[in-house]
Amino acid sequence: MRVLFICLGNICRSPTAEGMLRRHLEEAGLAERVVVDSCGIGAWHVGKAPDARARAAAASRGLDLSALRARQLDAADFSRFDYLLAMDHDNLVVLEECRPVGCQAHVGLLLDFAGHRGRAVPDPYYGGDQGFEEVLDLVEAASRGLVEELRRRLEADA
Repeated sequence: MRVLFICLGNICRSPTAEGMLRRHLEEAGLAERVVVDSCGIGAWHVGKAPDARARAAAASRGLDLSALRARQLDAADFSRFDYLLAMDHDNLVVLEECRPVGCQAHVGLLLDFAGHRGRAVPDPYYGGDQGFEEVLDLVEAASRGLVEELRRRLEADA
């Protein structure tokens, strides 16, 4: 099973989601069965580490994002991943526009897995530290729901 998180530049929200899901998969004993990655719609930050504020907020909750590097969405991602999860509606629109005909991947919003159907993870980039904490709270709730979805699918495939 393969999961890809997508935000605008891949330096705040999507790497935070990647780190959080990795942790929850470890806790659930599923880390060896699920590949997790993140990317951005744009190429502004390709090769760069996550934003220092995102790294600091994540570190305060025991998540180390320092090894992650930004990359841009690639057309091949639609065939490589089972789930492509956008952080907001603008990202989702781009995914739907780029989605190849016949793509079987689940393309949707991350927060649907937290019971917040249709809600976006707000971009904390231009705000203060509280925005990064809110992202962590939202991503954590969605990550827990996503782990349960992945567990069900993996058990059904077994």
